[in-house]
Amino acid sequence: MSRRPKAGGLRFRRPHAQVFAALGDETRLSLVGRLGRGEAHSISELSKGSRLTRQAITKHLRVLQDVNVVHSVRRGRNKLFTLTPEPIEEARKYLELVSRQRGQVRR
Repeated sequence: MSRRPKAGGLRFRRPHAQVFAALGDETRLSLVGRLGRGEAHSISELSKGSRLTRQAITKHLRVLQDVNVVHSVRRGRNKLFTLTPEPIEEARKYLELVSRQRGQVRR
């Protein structure tokens, strides 16, 4: 017999958990901050001023792309990365929901 998660259960939390996990890394959080300014950036641009290699930046971007926080488009030989704000906005809403629930708990 298969068990279906409740609306407030695992099915609702799993995408948020993946976004939180991806953002839990300092480098990825920094990349999101840079992309959050609204401009598309290549891997070369994102690696400037960083002690990380382009390969390392690429791996971090792949993690963010896997949870749909960033997306890329090919322009000639370059891939340009931009922020996809919806998953972050959904995670923010989830945190607000949790905060409101916490405020409703009576001691």
